[in-house]
Amino acid sequence: MKEDFLKYQAQTTPHPLGLEVDYASGSYIYTTDGKQHLDFVAGVSACSLGHSHSKVVAAITQQAQKYLHVMVYGEYAQQPAVELTKLLAKHFPPPLEKTYLVNSGTEAIEGALKLARRATGRTGIIAAKQAYHGNTMGSLSLMDYEERVKPFRPLIGDVSFLEYNNESHLDKINENTAAVILETIQGGAGFIMPANDYLKKVKARCQETGALLILDEIQPGFGRTGKLFGFENFSVVPDIVVMGKGMGGGLPIGAFSASEKIMDLLSDNPKLGHITTFGGNPLIAAASLATLKEITETELMDQALEKEKLFRKLLQHPLVSEIRGKGLMLSIIMKSARIADDLILKAKERNLILFWLLFEKRAVRITPPLTISNEEIMKGCGIIIDILEELNQTEDDVN
Repeated sequence: MKEDFLKYQAQTTPHPLGLEVDYASGSYIYTTDGKQHLDFVAGVSACSLGHSHSKVVAAITQQAQKYLHVMVYGEYAQQPAVELTKLLAKHFPPPLEKTYLVNSGTEAIEGALKLARRATGRTGIIAAKQAYHGNTMGSLSLMDYEERVKPFRPLIGDVSFLEYNNESHLDKINENTAAVILETIQGGAGFIMPANDYLKKVKARCQETGALLILDEIQPGFGRTGKLFGFENFSVVPDIVVMGKGMGGGLPIGAFSASEKIMDLLSDNPKLGHITTFGGNPLIAAASLATLKEITETELMDQALEKEKLFRKLLQHPLVSEIRGKGLMLSIIMKSARIADDLILKAKERNLILFWLLFEKRAVRITPPLTISNEEIMKGCGIIIDILEELNQTEDDVN
């Protein structure tokens, strides 16, 4: 299978990890060679309830027996999508109340940018340096990493950048700014948390100038930080919130939400201001609804904070500089990028799945399913510490 994978399926890097997946369940991925791999990555934060969660699978099965695709988004009332958006509205703080369902996080970003320009009549977009919001052309325009964007220029115009957590840059937000878009917690940059009420200060500046605040919740969203949405930890409410990844229970979905007044602008002048064929697909909406119910009706969010404490306790080591993030959105910052690479690759050999972050090369991603057990955490952390002990010995030998 791996040979055909490399020959026929387009690749994203020259050297993919290439695990040959047989099936997955709970916190484990099982490969065709009969091995089980403990998953500390959860599909890059996508599998909030682990792999093949029984309630998600049941929701998919039940909906598949009724109907699949029937009409492009927004034309027919379909129960899974209606119930999902209604339940989201119940859990949102005001004035967030209306949700547009799409197919992915990056498409949700695109929709949010269009909505901000439509709502304000302005064109300026301000993003953060070292931000990652996706890879479609609009989302890519929000990235200041020249190595990644140069081959695809020209991108969308009137985009500028500020430094995350740098309050002296807030005066860049002015009367020409349609929106400021930030990750609630910067992901690819190394899981950077907002400091000193930074998000509240950005929102205040947006209110002063008439700009909108868009918060990207694609990674923190749906319970990973101990709250349903990461921004709830920082006493701020965005004008537009963007979701994806973990809201689908392992299926592809995205969404952006705003007040009814703002969101309704996409339906007229022009009509079809944003349109998608498969957004709000009933099968995927059913999976997302089951995921949202399970996260909000159980203790998983509170448990995420307790599990964070366990990770922080177990992952103390001289080669670890710090552990960043909140809840089960964590990154181990190693002493060097080489140590991070060695840890991830050696963990793969020992059937523990870890992964990199985009910009911070010293970082090792720890974003397991919210359903991971304490025993599984201890098992995986034990493997990590064993590897770090071996690497530390090698470092001592070199020195």
